[in-house]
Amino acid sequence: MRRISPKPVLLTLILAAYPGVASGQHPPAVDWEAEIKNAMSAAPSAIAQDAAVIDWDNTELRAGTNGWTCLPDPPQGPGDTPMCQDSQWVKWTDAWANKQDPDVTALGIAYMLQGGFAASNTDPYATEPVPGDEWITHGPHILIIVPDVEALKNLPTDPASNRPWVMWQGTRYAHLHVPVTN
Repeated sequence: MRRISPKPVLLTLILAAYPGVASGQHPPAVDWEAEIKNAMSAAPSAIAQDAAVIDWDNTELRAGTNGWTCLPDPPQGPGDTPMCQDSQWVKWTDAWANKQDPDVTALGIAYMLQGGFAASNTDPYATEPVPGDEWITHGPHILIIVPDVEALKNLPTDPASNRPWVMWQGTRYAHLHVPVTN
């Protein structure tokens, strides 16, 4: 395994989105094959089998050949939340992490087939729920970004609806969550 530099934005995203990960510490004996398998569980096998796998400390666990990047479940946080992103999502993530306008030039897809969680459906930089609220949890889903977030402005925003919904509507980071069920 080697350290890489082209994906520092993914680490930045995780540090901001998943409180407690900032220590970057894994247990002394990490089962890297299990981490790779977990990361690959975020997307359909046809995508995951050729995707790069990057760990939370930005270590490349496996090189990829298809332009997708998968990350295993963060070492701390609720649930099992691995994710796989296409190149548009990687660009979006870079912009979000650096508080810049996203340069999304085409439809972007990310997978979280183990589900996910968020601190807020309205604040892209919330690191924990406001007092009295709980984490927003959602089952397996696909994430979609579009070049013009205005296209998402009239869509629902209720994560509990079990229907497609927009996270962070009204911000430059708005994106669509599409639940996936069996």
